[in-house]
Amino acid sequence: MATGTPFDVSALPFDQEAMLAGLRRWVECESPTLDVSSVERMLDLAQHDLAAAGAEVQRLQTLPGHAGAVMGRFPHPHPEQPGILVMGHLDTVHPIGTLAALPWRREGSRCYGPGINDMKAGDYLSLCALRELGAAGWTTPLPVTILYTGDEEIGSPASRALIESTARQFKYILVPEPARPDGAIVLGRHEVVRFALESTGQPTHAGNTPEKGRSAIRQMAEKLIAIERLSTADATFTVGILRGGLWSNCVATTCTAELLVLIRDPAVREERLAALQALASQDASGSFTITQTLQRPRWEENAGCLALYEVAEAAAKDLGFELPRLVSGGGSDGNFTGALGLPTLDGLGACGDLHHTLQEHIEVDSLVPRTRLMASLVMRLR
Repeated sequence: MATGTPFDVSALPFDQEAMLAGLRRWVECESPTLDVSSVERMLDLAQHDLAAAGAEVQRLQTLPGHAGAVMGRFPHPHPEQPGILVMGHLDTVHPIGTLAALPWRREGSRCYGPGINDMKAGDYLSLCALRELGAAGWTTPLPVTILYTGDEEIGSPASRALIESTARQFKYILVPEPARPDGAIVLGRHEVVRFALESTGQPTHAGNTPEKGRSAIRQMAEKLIAIERLSTADATFTVGILRGGLWSNCVATTCTAELLVLIRDPAVREERLAALQALASQDASGSFTITQTLQRPRWEENAGCLALYEVAEAAAKDLGFELPRLVSGGGSDGNFTGALGLPTLDGLGACGDLHHTLQEHIEVDSLVPRTRLMASLVMRLR
């Protein structure tokens, strides 16, 4: 992979306090995936900031009932060339109102807020990197485009086709998901498979004749215990959503759940998933069904990703810090591009921890160095 003479991105005037002020606007625009109007408001904000940074902005639709996406193409003398796609999501797992329990606040070296680490800080620093390069009059060797989507936290059911079709037009894919706690970036991810579970039972009046019914909730509970017992170090089974029943005085007829399976070792994949499917059952008084819904394919390290990593590693070294790499769980939209064989780097966002919790935060002092890393990377790639 050819790289040009490194530009001294340390000369770019990234202002940590100004970046935090801009990032605060994004974090305080709550955007849980399933609240489509809230995600669209966040996309509106990102669209405004992309345009203000000089990008040509396009609003994109995905599937009915889901938020869309926003794409910003930065000016370049040769826009027809396959270039660099910076790709992130603006939805979060935190419901509207989380700001009351997890308000934007700075405590020492940390800054807190819903979605700040996963992944609004990474999204915002990517925009800042491109904005400052443009303000300095520097032209990236390759054209750069930013794509922000709105349904990653539920497996990207509406945006996957858009991501894959768009990414195929680019030479390199950069994903500013959170850095690992030691600052490492991600060069591969495990497969993630989601399933819909449903149990059915026999209804009856719970206050008069409970013995004549069969509770779908109880059947689901028994099955969930069996499913959790399938977990090993090589494959984990986790139920995150459970719904059942309509009335407390009725034995529940239906119960549903959503299961996420993380497969760390592909050698156990078929055996573990077969063990899961073996738990399905049906008889005269009820049933238990298991249906695969979504999948993030396994992303293996490849030569293109390793070559891209070497460029990033050299950029980090010139900036004065190490850039370790690892293969990660968790799943991201980088699974899709990496599995397509496209040179992909993930985990390029800010350093932080405890995302998806009420202690989600970033390390403030990582914000400018990681922004400089992004700026240096897009200036080096050919």
